[in-house]
Amino acid sequence: MTGIGAVAVVIPAHNEQALLPVALEAVARSARHPAMVSTELIVVVAADACTDGTRSVAAQGGALIAPLRSRNPGRARAVGTSLALRTLGLDPATVWIASTDADSEVPSRWLAHQRACAEEGWDAVVGTVRPQGWHPGLTEVIRDHIREYDSVGRCSGRPDDHPHVHGANLGVRADAYLRCGGYPALATGEDRALVAALRTTGHRVLRTRRFPVLTSARLSARARDGYGDHLGRLAERVRTLD
Repeated sequence: MTGIGAVAVVIPAHNEQALLPVALEAVARSARHPAMVSTELIVVVAADACTDGTRSVAAQGGALIAPLRSRNPGRARAVGTSLALRTLGLDPATVWIASTDADSEVPSRWLAHQRACAEEGWDAVVGTVRPQGWHPGLTEVIRDHIREYDSVGRCSGRPDDHPHVHGANLGVRADAYLRCGGYPALATGEDRALVAALRTTGHRVLRTRRFPVLTSARLSARARDGYGDHLGRLAERVRTLD
């Protein structure tokens, strides 16, 4: 098995100038972990149809910018990944692609954990998320959601397993990514489609509850049918009951 020599972090973004700085700083902090010292790292922000200062924020944060005008998360992730692989110019078997979102904050051991999993022979790592920054009036419904989210898929024999898939906490070896066709150009569910393709093509996929990524509990979701959209529906249910 070929070792990992480089990691690319790909972040799709549509008008995310307010939250992107925190996302980039969290990635930078994760990259400073001692286990990452000898690993080449690049960060790519796929700036999709941005009309604010997202591109300037990305440049100031040291990220490469992949501009596009698709308003399509799947296309944005694919374009960002392609730029990362072209820039690195390495054997895909030695490159790990880590995915997160512009409204998310990865933990300090996030990259080190994904790299370690890759070195153990896993082709992909599928993690979980935690909401943050919700309106105080939604505290009860968010806490109920977290309890339900955590309980799904738990069993005594495999306590770390889970059924969730989030582009905010995902990683894949580049050769496996390319073999299964990469991210499809879907407006929603591109992350689930990628993981399904990896499983269908016989790749080793690790689902883990370790090192969840904090993600915004804002109700103005950027991606239709994504995690933020789900939280928005929960909030609407509360308003209806009131």
